[in-house]
Amino acid sequence: MNPRRFSLVLALLLMPAIPVMAGSSENGEIFPSYTWTLPGTLPTDGLPSVSRSARTWQVTFAEPSPVTGPGLLASAAAVAPEPAADLEQRPVAFTYSEAYNMRRKIHMIASYVTLPLFVTQVVAGQKLYDQGGGTARSVHDAGMAGIIALFAVNTVTGGWNFWEGRKDPNGKTRRLVHTLMMFGADLGFVATGALAPDDDSDEGGGSSGNRSLHRNVAITSMGVAAASYVYMLVTR
Repeated sequence: MNPRRFSLVLALLLMPAIPVMAGSSENGEIFPSYTWTLPGTLPTDGLPSVSRSARTWQVTFAEPSPVTGPGLLASAAAVAPEPAADLEQRPVAFTYSEAYNMRRKIHMIASYVTLPLFVTQVVAGQKLYDQGGGTARSVHDAGMAGIIALFAVNTVTGGWNFWEGRKDPNGKTRRLVHTLMMFGADLGFVATGALAPDDDSDEGGGSSGNRSLHRNVAITSMGVAAASYVYMLVTR
């Protein structure tokens, strides 16, 4: 092709671009700047156009704000460890033997006749104190034998179980109070038997004992034993 014709054709092709160059922006760009957005974002209206030189990646190293909300607080509470105080208040497991359970059953069954025996003995003793021998004497002697048998069984079973469970911290104070009160009642009944008069008509003195003191010690011992029995029922 002739160079002149080539120059003429090239000039004709470049002529439409002259108005575009004349209308370029003040910032020196040939083509006008348009607002553009990344895929997946929404364009913002009203923002000024930014030059290509200013459109660069901006990287910040600020720490992210903590995320809060009911869901996050609930999750944190679910995985939070329990306080040490709650762990200390939990009951400690303690294993007892089969013999312990058998003695406990015998002890409880025998305890059911405690209050009926006491009532019978008080009534018979009062009649014996007021009227002398006869039927009251027989009932009083039978009641005394029943109380001796009852406290012999419960002293052995209760004392044995107390010793086996001495290292169990669960209910230790309750068992200790009950044991001490029952042993006190045992000593009271021993003293009651020692103070019993030899003859119903004997008013006391010397080795025969004193009927009034005998009755008072017996009633006191029954009261201590009954209080211990009720205490175990209430605190069970």
